[in-house]
Amino acid sequence: MRPVYMVSGGVSKFAKARPDVTFQPMVKEAYDYALKDLGLEHPRFVEIVDGSVASYFSDHFQRQLMSGIMVQDYLGLCPKPSHRVEGGGATGGLCFQEAWKSVASGLMDVCVAYGFETMSHVNTWKGNEFIALASDVSFDYPVGGFYSGYYAMMVVRHMQEFGTTVEQMAHISVKNHNNAFHNPYAQKRKLLTIEDVRRSPMVAWPLTRLDICVMSDGAAATILASEEGVSKLEKASGKRLKPAKIVGIGRGTDAMRMADRPHRQVLLLPHERASDYRGLKYPGIHSFRAGRMASKLAYEMAGIVNPIKELDFIELHDAYTSSEIQTYEDMGLCKYGEGGRWAEEGNPFLPNLNYGLALKKPGTLPVNPSGGLIACGHPVGATGLMQAVFALWQLQGSIKKHFGNDQLQVKGARRGAIHSHAGTGTYVTVSIMEKA
Repeated sequence: MRPVYMVSGGVSKFAKARPDVTFQPMVKEAYDYALKDLGLEHPRFVEIVDGSVASYFSDHFQRQLMSGIMVQDYLGLCPKPSHRVEGGGATGGLCFQEAWKSVASGLMDVCVAYGFETMSHVNTWKGNEFIALASDVSFDYPVGGFYSGYYAMMVVRHMQEFGTTVEQMAHISVKNHNNAFHNPYAQKRKLLTIEDVRRSPMVAWPLTRLDICVMSDGAAATILASEEGVSKLEKASGKRLKPAKIVGIGRGTDAMRMADRPHRQVLLLPHERASDYRGLKYPGIHSFRAGRMASKLAYEMAGIVNPIKELDFIELHDAYTSSEIQTYEDMGLCKYGEGGRWAEEGNPFLPNLNYGLALKKPGTLPVNPSGGLIACGHPVGATGLMQAVFALWQLQGSIKKHFGNDQLQVKGARRGAIHSHAGTGTYVTVSIMEKA
């Protein structure tokens, strides 16, 4: 396989609703931004790009099949090859990895991956119903139906097993919302306190409204290239690019029904030992085996032995504050059962921001410096690609250029991870990027 680089990306404004545009021009906002950052006009880029991958979660929201081809046409990329991917909440992460495969395999030198969702086109209850179709509709759906209930159940088990507290979960919400306050693309830009999170309306105990991501309209686009592709783009634009190399990808899966997930031996990461988890009932419903497999494969491919020391930041799929805590453990940032304490200590916070919290270890490994899904929003097909765009800007050291301020810039960032998660932990992707 050939080396693959991410050379540019763009994100539309994420919002509760975008009544000003249909999904095609919304994607064009992100696409145009990516081209502008490259220094290329569309006609010249079309001469170079070999094809695309399209990402959107549900045909239901826009009541339109083959929406990806409609975007392809609107962007003026026909008759270049394209295909659509779908995998629940991990759709954007899968799209990014499919574009990587197109380039790594030699099929393409330059590939554009774009994703979107227009979730405002239906009422919130209907949107929740569509999302819940990513659970087992024959078994899980009839007895619960909505994801907040599923995730509440999982974190209650985590609390019983490990002593995780609602205040520890609230730390995640405070962190991500306060980070997003400095991100102009974010849907929810608020400065919150622990009390704000716990006093917000209860959705499914112990999860309040501020523990949960919101439905969004939004789009994102990324441009990936081989070494030859980077040279073509540099020659066409007349400037030296600052790409990020994609050094590792991993995917994992698990049973659709949570009740079918067995108690087995923990899949160990390079820096762990079997004795760390003697007696742990794994994965049960308190952990995401798919996330652990995706992390293991991505770390192995990237040559990462200890993610805590070798990663500078992570953009992580935080659909719920609880799932962010659970994912710390799956990615090996701390041992199973320690995710809540790891957050409360301040490890995943940015060291330079004032969160109004007494943090013992701020900034050990910043997680979701962008604000994550909870605060940026979650237009599903765009989310994983949004993470890639923000990761590229971190590695380029160009957050100030794109955000208008450098409050969220991780100083000296050289390597980061992006993580996408689907269903109740059924499908997970992890990709590792580093400064080229």
